[in-house]
Amino acid sequence: MAGQPIPVIIDCDTGVDDALALLFAVRHPGLDLRAVTCVAGNTDVDGVVRNTLTVLERAGAGDVPVARGAERPLIEAARSARHVHGADGMGDLGLPAPARRPVDVDAVTLLRREILASPRPVTLVPTAPLTNIALLLRTHPEVTRNIERIVFMGGAVATGNATPVAEFNVWHDPEAAAVLLTAGVPITMYGLDVFQRVLVPGAEVRRLRASAEPGARLAGELLAHRPATPDPDAGDQDAGGLGDAGAVCAVADPAGLTTRLLPVEVSLAPGPTRGQTIVDRRPRPGESEIHGGGREQAMVDVGLDVDVARYVKLYLETVGGR
Repeated sequence: MAGQPIPVIIDCDTGVDDALALLFAVRHPGLDLRAVTCVAGNTDVDGVVRNTLTVLERAGAGDVPVARGAERPLIEAARSARHVHGADGMGDLGLPAPARRPVDVDAVTLLRREILASPRPVTLVPTAPLTNIALLLRTHPEVTRNIERIVFMGGAVATGNATPVAEFNVWHDPEAAAVLLTAGVPITMYGLDVFQRVLVPGAEVRRLRASAEPGARLAGELLAHRPATPDPDAGDQDAGGLGDAGAVCAVADPAGLTTRLLPVEVSLAPGPTRGQTIVDRRPRPGESEIHGGGREQAMVDVGLDVDVARYVKLYLETVGGR
């Protein structure tokens, strides 16, 4: 089986950087993109479906099935990130409506079907709020027998973005993230600590934007919408963040991501810590555990460092023909 492409399913809320991830997944020869499922997050779920189909069309993807999923989190109302991704969720690029159409089954049904039908165990890559994944795991737990690993973009060891401590995807549906951690399969957390570091230099962004090839040009336009920093005194103002695409790079080339197996739990209580991924990096138990306050925590391969140059080179070679 060595050398065969890795079967991959992406669950996304496309989204500027989800779009970058889809472009990479379609074009990397080591990945076999078997399906894409859509969930509300960066924009409403119908917008996510439209954006996903548009990206697959621009990327020249084969007949990849796309399904509509959850309209809202398990408990709370949906809260979009249009202030980051634009009114249409795709940087307001004015792209024409796609000719492709979604399949006539819901996301959970498509996930179950494609996972169980795959001749090799699937790597599941959620780059969005985890509502679809939680519904899948609770409704069809048998799928775990054919899941190799879940590599999810979400969480943070240090600083959040939705709140001071919570990352958007986990904050949007904390209960779903907590269900994910009970999946019973190996899990890699590609959180903000590495997510925010992988930046494509401005010169490469400009090269992509000038490309005659539709997929490469779209990648350049998307990267231009994701500036590295809003700080006018920072260095390369035209650099763009790969964001979610880094999680898919970590599937194609796991050696570029440094992880450590650590206990992780999600804060579900109301208040300022809701949605925080609590990552226990202590070398030994503390007073809470000593005095009977121990908790069961999932063990997760947490991304702590990333080879930025390696992933930028990988992305540009795959999507931009560098």
